[in-house]
Amino acid sequence: MCGIAGIIALNEKGRASLPGINEALSCLKKRGPDAAGTYTHGMVSLAHTRLSIIDTSEAGAQPMTDPSGRYTLIFNGEFFNFKEHRKRLVDQGISLHSHSDTEVLLHLYILEGEHCLRHVNGFFALAIYDREEESLFLARDRMGIKPFLYYAGADAFCFASEMKALMAMGIPRVIDNTSLYAYFQLNYIPETFSILEGVRKLSPGHCMKIRKGHVLDAVERKYYEIPYDEEAAETVKPGDSYEQAQKKLFELLDASVQRRLISDVPLGAFLSGGLDSSVIVALAARHTPHLKTFSIGFKDEPYFDETYYANLVAEKYKTDHTAFSLSTGDLLNDLFPALDYLDEPFADSSALAVHILSRETRKHVTVALSGDGADELFGGYNKHRAEYNARHAGFKHRLISMGYPLWKILPQSRNSKYGNLFRQLNRFADGMHRDAAQRYWRWASLMTQEESARLLGQIPVDRQAFNSRQSVLVQHIRGKDSLNDVLLSDMKLVLPGDMLRKVDSMSMANSLEVRVPILDYTVVDFAFSLPSSYKITAEGRKVILRETFAHLLPRELVTRRKQGFEIPLHRWFNNELKTLLTNDLLEDNFIREQNLFAPAEVKHIKSRLFSGNPGEAAGQAWALLAFQYWWKKYFIA
Repeated sequence: MCGIAGIIALNEKGRASLPGINEALSCLKKRGPDAAGTYTHGMVSLAHTRLSIIDTSEAGAQPMTDPSGRYTLIFNGEFFNFKEHRKRLVDQGISLHSHSDTEVLLHLYILEGEHCLRHVNGFFALAIYDREEESLFLARDRMGIKPFLYYAGADAFCFASEMKALMAMGIPRVIDNTSLYAYFQLNYIPETFSILEGVRKLSPGHCMKIRKGHVLDAVERKYYEIPYDEEAAETVKPGDSYEQAQKKLFELLDASVQRRLISDVPLGAFLSGGLDSSVIVALAARHTPHLKTFSIGFKDEPYFDETYYANLVAEKYKTDHTAFSLSTGDLLNDLFPALDYLDEPFADSSALAVHILSRETRKHVTVALSGDGADELFGGYNKHRAEYNARHAGFKHRLISMGYPLWKILPQSRNSKYGNLFRQLNRFADGMHRDAAQRYWRWASLMTQEESARLLGQIPVDRQAFNSRQSVLVQHIRGKDSLNDVLLSDMKLVLPGDMLRKVDSMSMANSLEVRVPILDYTVVDFAFSLPSSYKITAEGRKVILRETFAHLLPRELVTRRKQGFEIPLHRWFNNELKTLLTNDLLEDNFIREQNLFAPAEVKHIKSRLFSGNPGEAAGQAWALLAFQYWWKKYFIA
């Protein structure tokens, strides 16, 4: 796991920006604390910071240039099946000087060009410079696990693993109002856009080639797409059976876990006590004796403490288990270190817990497996059950929909039993009054489009541009009986924009590599060949995942309901964080001078927060605070 950055100067003015690569390099130090290097040729500069995982010797250092001197590679990620291709290269008479996956990848590109990507099972962001052509090949992994941002300017083309590195290269800092509008709805910025105008994120499963003099003409090309055919997936073929699907899923996920156990440094696994991480640990423990596992518990929030279930799995598989017991004070103390690493507004508050888990885990290992991706792939969220109910609405669900005027006026809050019930009823009824695509967006959002527009009353928002972006993000929603369309949309929207970004940024802030076996493309491809009825039914979610691996897990864990974790934002805002709302980041005079938000709307969110009917105000206030923290750091400092 590493950090990469690069600049292609287009003219003499752009050439003057090449020394900025050194400052970009320093911004990526936490992604790669073990080594750093640069490469410059003519109008191109490349940089790499290294977190040594495979072949930790100097032979695996980057930037890596082939013996001819023509090709140079910088690579962030892992190529898990590199050994079989290394053997193939050696059998063809190619001399290799290291045992690294980087060198294998470089020679595969030399032999096959961009077609080499079809051989790579792993996660990555990479750039390969061809000195003879004076061209640069760029690519990102199939699911978007590793980040890749780029800016195409009039004088230079810049790319990096993180926004802060791009800014260090001198790109313009102009807020993209359309992205900001989406941010306050979703609590994150959907890919492939970013908070800054002109900065894009290379689409998952895409590549592009930059040639000297033709940078502005470069376009992204798709090399991978999740192979989903709705009709074919929903048609169970003769001879197929649910039991056969279970067997295949077991084989594919077990093989994926085995691939991700390769490491020349200490390796472990996250063990939350939920289904997904428990499955990964159960499989990994079959191949790794005394596997190191890690979980966090919450002293002050016993309802969210899952360490009991994590301990059941740890005891069953005799793992070397470490549980970190956190107080609310621990979370608060970590708030600003976590926010400080984020170089783009991001308001998924559970990032705080991931940051602490990554920090504590890094004290023991350099690599950790996780269960991320299962909810999006197999239907694990509450919204998936709600969508199932919306598409198969019975009398009860139609009655809830009819009660929408009532739910709207009843007090709503995440902090009380009945307040949360009224909140959920209101969201469900609201969604029932929308078409499938708009319902999907609404249930993915914390703030409505109307609320977001009112909040941004001080700045112009191109609603047509937003609608165009939104239509792309929900293009797969068909609203038919199958819910695979919702899962596919989550794979395109929620996974790279929220879940993977959260894990990547918080783990990299602590120089920890996190691997996600469930997102192996062989598992993903197979999952989307299955009927949605294998995943979501009236009785449950993630059905095939749960039933396939039930025999490996403690019964108590298999039969329990999904348990997420929520940061106690509402309580914090009424106590420890109150000064941030009233005297600092959301102070009235500061809001007026900043001239981004409508002061009346900010005041409305704060007043709801301290009322008996807060609704989603805590999450909305957190989104505002996260943005303000970012804005003060990058636009004032």
